[in-house]
Amino acid sequence: MKVVDILRVKGGTLFTVSPDETLARAVTTMAESDIGSLVVMEHGDLVGMLTFREVIAAVVKNGGSVGTLTVRTVMDDHPLTCTPETEIDEVRRMMLGRHARYMPALNGRTLMGVISFYDVAKAVVDSQDFENRMLKAYIRDWPVDQEAPAEDGKT
Repeated sequence: MKVVDILRVKGGTLFTVSPDETLARAVTTMAESDIGSLVVMEHGDLVGMLTFREVIAAVVKNGGSVGTLTVRTVMDDHPLTCTPETEIDEVRRMMLGRHARYMPALNGRTLMGVISFYDVAKAVVDSQDFENRMLKAYIRDWPVDQEAPAEDGKT
């Protein structure tokens, strides 16, 4: 399974923010849209990621307030990225290695979407459920007229 398979299911809604936007406005967008991240874009290029992790760290550092902070001052300016062709197992390893919960998918310089650790986990579980159903169907449809091999290998 690849990133493109997850993006196909998720749909094409993308939430982005400018690095010069106020953190207060970005947090409002995240809350209103019920999302945990915003892709930070400048002049059509990905320049960072803003997640609830960066927001919480900034609020704590700023005495419990977002104040007049901008997205640029708190964003992750070197986020992990993948391509639509990246295998899900590789994405999972990358996310675990960096404790990343969100990863932008880029096709060249074009933002294709963002996948979350939840999306990856759901895809893995769905794949395993499908495999389990297929195995159970295979076992259930085992031909009745065939005898199981004897313990000693003789029939």
